[in-house]
Amino acid sequence: MRHIIFGGDGFVGRHLAPRLANEGHEVVVADIVKSDLPHYRDVRFVKTDVTSEVSIRELGIKPDDMVYNLSAKMLSPIQVRAKRHDFFFPVNYYGTENIIRAMDAAGANRLVHFTTDMVYGHTYTWPQKEDHPCAPLGEYGLSKYKTELLAADWRQRGMNITMFRPRLIIGPGRLGILAKLFKLIDMSLPVPMIGSGKNPYQFISVFDCASAAHAAFTAGVPNEVYNLGSLNPPTTRQLLTKLIKHAGSRSLLVPTPGWAVKRTLDLLDLLNMPIMDPEQYLIADEMCILDVSKGERELGWVPQYRDEDMLIAAYTEYRKKLAGNEPAAITQSKAA
Repeated sequence: MRHIIFGGDGFVGRHLAPRLANEGHEVVVADIVKSDLPHYRDVRFVKTDVTSEVSIRELGIKPDDMVYNLSAKMLSPIQVRAKRHDFFFPVNYYGTENIIRAMDAAGANRLVHFTTDMVYGHTYTWPQKEDHPCAPLGEYGLSKYKTELLAADWRQRGMNITMFRPRLIIGPGRLGILAKLFKLIDMSLPVPMIGSGKNPYQFISVFDCASAAHAAFTAGVPNEVYNLGSLNPPTTRQLLTKLIKHAGSRSLLVPTPGWAVKRTLDLLDLLNMPIMDPEQYLIADEMCILDVSKGERELGWVPQYRDEDMLIAAYTEYRKKLAGNEPAAITQSKAA
């Protein structure tokens, strides 16, 4: 069986592709860039621009292909307000639409698609289950939510589409906004928290994301949506305290009035000087905990990595890059 991974040279794809290849599957990575990854000895790369339906059709999708859409524009680098729609929608929404249309034209009907937990917006009930109301707070979450509505329409036409809503994905190869945090800790500077830091902060490992995509394929690509997040996330204060201790830093955690910080960040965003995206800071002190039990019940998927270990592993990679060393393969402790 052939597996086509759109955005497969990116974060999750570079772990999913070799996993499928090691099982003996034919794997095609369809992406706009190609990195120097060892699994390309066993995996075929085809340069593909998801914003072009012609580029996608040139892949020659076949009816029995298994397709994964991992292509996306993320919240990093931060965009000014006026540019957000044109930054996110061409890849996140129209790219998804192009992939689905090309699949339909070829008679292919199985897709695993990644969206985001930011489709939920503010927290109304927690832990958040998949039926939590969806009200995105910005263009990134909106672009992803509209792909969910698109998928729902194509399901009615006979497609099988499994969707995943991950929390913040971390692991080898991506730092994003964490780089700013690590820099403060390295310099033993105060680390401000939005709010008291008593609310949990939940990550999801890139390895667990890859295993979830594989589990959806194994389960026959159910027409369902699943949350992806860690189990038993610690509070923000506990998480950062452990990281500061690990780093040997003298940084102090500084709680702040959440409402005041948010209004300040709102003003900076209005002045086109954003230092965080509103979709990040508006929910920073809320109880954003995803219930991931549906994935266990229906896919047999259970997250294996703890938030503390994921954050320390990311910091370890950050330090290696600063030292000019190639980051080693990161082994994370599994959850108990």
